[in-house]
Amino acid sequence: MTDIATFGNNHSADGGKRAEYDALFAIEPDAMAHLHSRLAGIASEHGLVDIAYRTIDTPVGQLLLAATETGLVRVAFERENFEAVLESLADKISPRVLQAPRRLDAVAAEIDEYFTGKRRAFDVPLDYAMSSGFRQIVQRYLPHIGYGHTQSYKEVAELVGNPKAVRAVGTACATNPLPVVVPCHRVLRTDGSLGGYIGGLEAKTTLLTLEKAA
Repeated sequence: MTDIATFGNNHSADGGKRAEYDALFAIEPDAMAHLHSRLAGIASEHGLVDIAYRTIDTPVGQLLLAATETGLVRVAFERENFEAVLESLADKISPRVLQAPRRLDAVAAEIDEYFTGKRRAFDVPLDYAMSSGFRQIVQRYLPHIGYGHTQSYKEVAELVGNPKAVRAVGTACATNPLPVVVPCHRVLRTDGSLGGYIGGLEAKTTLLTLEKAA
């Protein structure tokens, strides 16, 4: 198998040589983008891309989207460190990772519709490969919490059949690999306070405010 991209290498050590190389073989940004697009297309045609990714701008900041052939496998906030997220995907699923925006066009369009108030549920296929066990059970349940509604960690624990696992529900929400699309932001503490959120409390407030206003 051919590695499309390998993450985790430290390029800072040869920064001087890289700058010299870039100066000698300068390529216009548009030409580089065209070459990358051709590479992505050819790699996809030959089945060499296991994980495609892209970034989009949203009201909660830039998001990284990543998809396998099965479906959307990761949504990450910028505060999670996109490079670290890609490294994790490479380690856990496949090192054949490539920036290939077209595979994620439908996801990007649905997220844009969500943030403009035109969409209340997501239809794109999901890949839960980044979670397992009780966490995945909780994460698969979360889309059943209706748009604009919230439930407490305790209520979710009861509804997934393990009423004593309140803290584990919190962990499942905190480690949700598909935030926004899988709405862990709709889970609050029993007293109504926000609790934690992988994208930060400001992002959680923005999402809840958006849905409340609809």
